[in-house]
Amino acid sequence: MDWTAVLEENQRWLRTVVAARSGESQAVAEIMQEISMAVIKQQAPLQDKKKLAPWLYQIAVRQSLMYRRKHGRRRNLEQRYADRIRRMPTRSDPANPLEWLIANERRELIRRGIEQLNPKDAEILLLKYTQDWTYQQIAESQGISESAVESRLHRARQRLRRHMVALEVVETR
Repeated sequence: MDWTAVLEENQRWLRTVVAARSGESQAVAEIMQEISMAVIKQQAPLQDKKKLAPWLYQIAVRQSLMYRRKHGRRRNLEQRYADRIRRMPTRSDPANPLEWLIANERRELIRRGIEQLNPKDAEILLLKYTQDWTYQQIAESQGISESAVESRLHRARQRLRRHMVALEVVETR
């Protein structure tokens, strides 16, 4: 089947569906490219031409939803980052220079402690605490179970704590 011709024939109504589903007119071209790639990559070609329009509709809806999800996550991440930046004391903050100095020293000591960890421990700690990933997200990215993530995080925190004690940042109990 000539997918270029099929997409060309159905482009107008597909663009309408995408615009309605995505809610962003500037995203239509990008999503249409994703639809084209999904159509071309499909493994089992359609034999029944009557099923072509519903199949294209499903792909358009799925790609629109994936676009919205991806961009929603990006917006949330940017918003969380902006909120963190706003909450951080700055060097020019004259209100309490001591708080700024202590926070700055603490960040530097934690950075040193993380540098002393092995790369896997550092990675899992950074994903959890700087990216705010859930155990499930970490498990999926690492290809391990959530319970394995939980135990690895526990061990990584213990190792970091030992490094922090060695740096005399925290006291032993």
